Amino acid sequence: MQLNSFASNKNAFKKADKVIKILPGLIICVIIAWIGKLIGNYVPSIGGASMAIFIGMAFGNTLGNKKIYSAGAKFAESDLLSYSIVLLGGTLSAQTLLKLGFSGVAFIALQMVITITFAILIGKKLGFSENFRFLMASGNAVCGSSAIAATAPVIDADDNEKGIAITIVNVTGTVLMLLLPFIAAVVFSTETIKTSALIGGILQSVGQVVASGSLVNEQVKDLSTIFKIVRIIFLIFVVLSFGTMKKKSSTTGCKNSNSKVKVPWYVIGFFMMCSLFTMGVFSLELSKIFKLISNNFEIIALAGIGMRVNFRELIKQGAKASIYALGIATVQILSAIVLITVLL
Repeated sequence: MQLNSFASNKNAFKKADKVIKILPGLIICVIIAWIGKLIGNYVPSIGGASMAIFIGMAFGNTLGNKKIYSAGAKFAESDLLSYSIVLLGGTLSAQTLLKLGFSGVAFIALQMVITITFAILIGKKLGFSENFRFLMASGNAVCGSSAIAATAPVIDADDNEKGIAITIVNVTGTVLMLLLPFIAAVVFSTETIKTSALIGGILQSVGQVVASGSLVNEQVKDLSTIFKIVRIIFLIFVVLSFGTMKKKSSTTGCKNSNSKVKVPWYVIGFFMMCSLFTMGVFSLELSKIFKLISNNFEIIALAGIGMRVNFRELIKQGAKASIYALGIATVQILSAIVLITVLL
């Protein structure tokens, strides 16, 4: 009885300690989100979400560049954003998802194939290892850090390869996050479906997609997130393909080739909420509440994303790695523009 009580108290202390570590950074993110929304009311052309990102970046690289804020900023960027995506599902019907249609799914599939092919070819030309090429291909083609983490054990990549790939992919995504809205404005005149496809079909992480879409408007943000979620669904096929390729190229085989691939929980949650809304389980009033909470979580998450953008990392990468990242990004942008023009 006493042992159970001791274990229970120990778990309670661990949870309390985790909350205490998260609070400082999370409170800062909430304050930044509130300031962003306040300024956004006076500058609607920029909007509160965009302001939260920029203020977060400015604070995170100056006064907020302290370890005490890191846990809270990471919680906002990952957990709150995940909850926001699940709640977003409760505001979208199956008819909205069908907007992508066959051409939208075909665009995603072809864009991923092109990204993977050129990531491997460019990496080989530059002399990078096979494992590193696979990690870069999955990270850029699917969902950034999550895809790299899922691919690494399947191809038996070491932690150093994984860490470098995650860094390069995140740095590339940060630059593209700010660049793609301007490209969409020039090439597609910010037309909703085409802009959403460009952002959702290229950017590496869900957070970057939400942030970049928010720089345009609410409709683009929501639709680009759907494009992104379709990419994430393909994760299992990409990882299993790399496992097969690795096994064939290795004389000894890959010891972890049978590792399980997990679909992110928020993707499952998104589709469950979407299904319930489509079946009429949620009323329009409740859906509006979901939307309000989702938007607030999202802005706080965007503040966290901004805080975690490290300007030093943007200039720290070596020339060879930078050329690799630039080559993949250029291929992604050009292929996406061509495919969108033809298919959408």
